[in-house]
Amino acid sequence: MKLEVLGSGCGNCQKLMAVTAEVVRDLGIEDAELVKVEDFPTIMSYGVMSTPALAIDGEVVLSGRVPSKADVTSLITSALAKRG
Repeated sequence: MKLEVLGSGCGNCQKLMAVTAEVVRDLGIEDAELVKVEDFPTIMSYGVMSTPALAIDGEVVLSGRVPSKADVTSLITSALAKRG
């Protein structure tokens, strides 16, 4: 599972990175790759207009806000369920 935090490195982007890392640890996802993407052309290629954003396996699942830990948990568990 590839998790990408898209943003400039601002405080909100750092918060999203921390929350995502915490959820990955809590869920015990050993194959998770957590990546910070700060390159604006790459961010724009995802169609993201507002950061921070979170992409899971190449699909943007959230943008423009810092979600709660429960929100991130839900997004990741939903993505895991889709993987089968």
